[in-house]
Amino acid sequence: MMATTHAFMTVAVAALAMPALSEYAAPPLVLAAAFVGGLAPDFDVVASHRKTLHFPVYFSVLATALLGGGLVTGTTPLILAGVAVAAGAVHSLSDVFAGSPEAEPWNPTTDIAVYNHLLGRWHRPRRYVRYSGAPEDFLLAAACAAVAVLSPATGVWADSALVALLSATGLYTAVRKHLASIAATTRSLLPVRVPSVSVTESEHGGSTLSVEFR
Repeated sequence: MMATTHAFMTVAVAALAMPALSEYAAPPLVLAAAFVGGLAPDFDVVASHRKTLHFPVYFSVLATALLGGGLVTGTTPLILAGVAVAAGAVHSLSDVFAGSPEAEPWNPTTDIAVYNHLLGRWHRPRRYVRYSGAPEDFLLAAACAAVAVLSPATGVWADSALVALLSATGLYTAVRKHLASIAATTRSLLPVRVPSVSVTESEHGGSTLSVEFR
């Protein structure tokens, strides 16, 4: 699934849970925590994607403890931390229903979805959402965004931001399968810059190394 789909999903869940949380934390803060927590696991795309920052079990346990403690004590920071971690748990768990994390997941060559650190193994992908940026992925994102926008928990600014982000998500969906060719075309249009290295002797006997791109 797209990172934005996860963010819309977790914001929608937070919006629906707002009647139980609003007395402990301001709705904008709760929604922001859900948004950030929903996005955060996918930052491991620069490491081992769906393993380094994906914790379907540990996030769930930690979120339960944080939210439980926050509700009992009425501590706003605990509530917000619990919402963020719960969003990370929803993200990690929902990736089981997606495709595999590879360069061209519409032509799958692997059978892994998300890593379970407790069991020490990968869960297999169910592929209900075939790949990140698939049409069904966008439809899920749109449905979750609609739930959030139509809820009383979001204001005008939040609604505008969600609609703008959904528009960007739609554009990504439209070009998803062509990203590699677009990147290659872009690189071919860029001028080739050749480095020129020179050493300049100073009047004090030292030397300076300079590199210029031409």
